[in-house]
Amino acid sequence: MPELRGKCMCGAVQFTAVPPALEAGICHCGQCSQWTGGMFINVYCADTITFDDGAPVGSYRGSEWGERLFCKVCGTSLVWQTQDGQHQSASIHCFDDPSQFTLTTQIFIDRKPSCYALANETENMTEAEVFAKYAPPTG
Repeated sequence: MPELRGKCMCGAVQFTAVPPALEAGICHCGQCSQWTGGMFINVYCADTITFDDGAPVGSYRGSEWGERLFCKVCGTSLVWQTQDGQHQSASIHCFDDPSQFTLTTQIFIDRKPSCYALANETENMTEAEVFAKYAPPTG
């Protein structure tokens, strides 16, 4: 896969990423909805996101295992990642051509508001299925 460049709305934060596939997913969880003002349409980038030196990136740890990265200047929602940085998903709208990605998955589908529906056929996972698959063990 090619290296892609991403940036925030004002351009103060710029980064590179190498997604393993040109695929996008949507998260409908409550935190993503509040963070983005809607659904979080994202591109899984494994652990390949590298921010340019001096980029004013802020971080909000919204759970015991995840954090959200944003531009400290304009507030753009940039990346959701695990706190160890091994799973990074960038906002599709940080890339110049969002249409290059194919929408393949929706997670927290049981949390999606009923006021809209997407026409794409996707793999769908409920909140319980997401936590069972990805959340680190407790205890």
